[in-house]
Amino acid sequence: MSKTDLQLKRDVEEELRWDPRVNAVRIGVAVEMATVWLLGSVDTYPEKWAAEDAVKRVSGVRAFADDLTVKVLTDHARSDADIDAAAQSVLTWDVLVPPTVRATVHHGVVTLKGEASWNYQREAAERAVRYLTGVVTVDNAITLNPHASAAQVKEKIQAALQRQAMSDVKSIHVETSGGTVTLTGHASSWQSIEDATNAAWAAPGVTEVIDQVKMSVTLG
Repeated sequence: MSKTDLQLKRDVEEELRWDPRVNAVRIGVAVEMATVWLLGSVDTYPEKWAAEDAVKRVSGVRAFADDLTVKVLTDHARSDADIDAAAQSVLTWDVLVPPTVRATVHHGVVTLKGEASWNYQREAAERAVRYLTGVVTVDNAITLNPHASAAQVKEKIQAALQRQAMSDVKSIHVETSGGTVTLTGHASSWQSIEDATNAAWAAPGVTEVIDQVKMSVTLG
């Protein structure tokens, strides 16, 4: 049974209240045509991510937009110099982050630059600094320098989707242009979309993944 926008709004609000990582009191929820908007502010950058995860867990959500701002509590406030020192340390100690990656900090915004061979390395760098005290947001500007040709990228991605027995494998389409992969079609869950995106990033030679897959939601 499909959900109305009002039912969806209530479910999202309840899921936000259910997640102990989220202060739902400060977050507003708006829903139109199964698209969810999050409004308001949160105390930490990880809380912003937790709120997004909560929305994805609610069935019936076709799309969502996050307009949340991070307003760091006084107890969590840190100078840019302190955040920068902490960022350099965690990047150095993370075995998945290549030594070519570096960070700069301005007003609590951490910008990651440098090169990596794989997207998982780029994600590892962002994950390493995401939970640092005082961080307002992370701008991941790391570029990918693939170590292999992307000539057979499409074939490799489709083979990976088949191996993983994805329920939506036939409705998700893969197109490639150089190192850019575009995913189109539709899926029955956010997990299927995430799995398809991860499969695309795992192919050698991929430098960008454009996710245009739509959720298959019947509106009430």
